[in-house]
This record gives sequence, C-alpha cells and structure tokens, in this order.
Amino acid sequence: MGIAAMNAAATGMKALDTKLNVVANNLANVNTVGFKRSRTNFEDLMYQIRREPGSRDFEDRPTPHGIQVGLGVAVSGTQLNFENGSIDPSGRKLDLAIQGEGFFQVLTTYNGQQLTAYTRAGNLVRNANGELVLGNSIGSILDPPITIPENVPDDGIVINNNGLVQVREDGSSELTEVGQIELARFVNPEGLKSIGKNLYVETDASGTPITGEPLQDGMGEIMQGMLENSNVEPVRELVDLIMTQRGFELNSQSIQSADEALRVVTNLRR
Repeated sequence: MGIAAMNAAATGMKALDTKLNVVANNLANVNTVGFKRSRTNFEDLMYQIRREPGSRDFEDRPTPHGIQVGLGVAVSGTQLNFENGSIDPSGRKLDLAIQGEGFFQVLTTYNGQQLTAYTRAGNLVRNANGELVLGNSIGSILDPPITIPENVPDDGIVINNNGLVQVREDGSSELTEVGQIELARFVNPEGLKSIGKNLYVETDASGTPITGEPLQDGMGEIMQGMLENSNVEPVRELVDLIMTQRGFELNSQSIQSADEALRVVTNLRR
C-alpha cells in the first residue's frame, strides 16, 4: 500500500513540475506582443480494485466489492487561451493590432519546409527589399507579400481598418494602393500548434484556415498604430504558481509519510 501511495505522489510531482514550467513560461512572456497564455490539463490514472478481507464474489453482493484506489495523475495536454489581450497605442505606423478574430499570415520555415504560419503579433518592419515582415528573429514575410517603395517614409504609410495598404511617396500628397492585408481564422484556434517566435501552425485539431479581408467573413478589423499585448494576467499566474508549489510540496510530504509507514509495517512483520 505504501509503495502505491509513493508512486501516486510521484506522478503528482511530475505533473505539477510540468505545470510549473507552463506557468513560468506564461510569466516570462508577460510583455511579449500577441502572446497567448497556456494552461495545463490533468487526468487521473487508472484505478485498482483492492479486495476487502473476507469479501465475497460480486454476484453475492448488491454493490461492487473492494476499494477503488487511484494510481495518480498525468498531464493530458496543454491548452492555449486565445482571449484577446489589451490593445495599446504604440505610435508606429507599422504596428498593427487585430480587434476581434483573425490572425496575420506569414511565410516561415518549419521542419525544413516552407509554409504559412499564423500570429496575433503585428509589430511589422520593412526588410532590405521593402517587404513587410514580422519583427521576430527571422523576419517572417507577410503573406500575401506587400512591398513598400523605398522613397516612402513610415509616416506616409496608411493602413485602413479593412487592411488596405496605401502609401504617400515623399513629396507627394496622393495615396497609392500597394497591397491588401488578409487575415485567417480557425474553427478551433485552440488546436493550433505553437512553434515559437510568436507563430502558430495549423493542425488537424484546428482545422483548415478560413482566409479573407478584415471586416469580412467574421474577421476582425485592423487598427494601425496599435499593438495587442500578451493576455497573461501576472496576478493570476502568481497565484497559480503559489498553489502549484504548495501542491508539489504536499506530494513530496506524501512520499515521506508513505515511506515512514512502509518502514513501520516492515518492522512489524519481522
């Protein structure tokens, strides 16, 4: 019995260690633009039936005999939370936020393959070729690509709520259309897979992307000069962190108690 208790407590420590890592990652990204917090889901393990001394067969009793003893807990998975973060003004013309549903689409390389990834981060910059790219460590190109002419200053870029990109060349008063931002949304965005660098890729669980222009087909609107903050709530995460640490300590104490009980039983049998 003591060994079973120690094994159950050990599974609890292992599961809570995973949760500590998830909470720590949430807190680490509290200032990451467009970051979405994760939570850890748990499930109980299978149960053993321990027969009571002198119990009869099941057919002789109106209720199930024996005692059900659980074998611990396991992490069933982590789940993304895509609630919108707060949107704050940044003052940069190439900073964009999505008010409502939708993701920006960018081209990236994952597992050696070039594919389309999705992000809520809208901190865009221009690369050496004038293309709009995500301001991450690899400069993922916006999809479909949009190129800003070299002689257009940042304050000459106008992006409407519907994603239409227009520019005013230096010394000119006329606006010229140079591209259209398209967004994507998913039936189950929580099924997306995070690959780092503020990017997600589709999975069977998320379903295929539904693409379209902002303000159409359920897509949100584009807000220029704004950025969506992380949806991590520091106070909530800190409370979660404290509770997880307490749970970890309690499981550790359970192992110690079970070990002491096992020693007493062993001594009594001698």
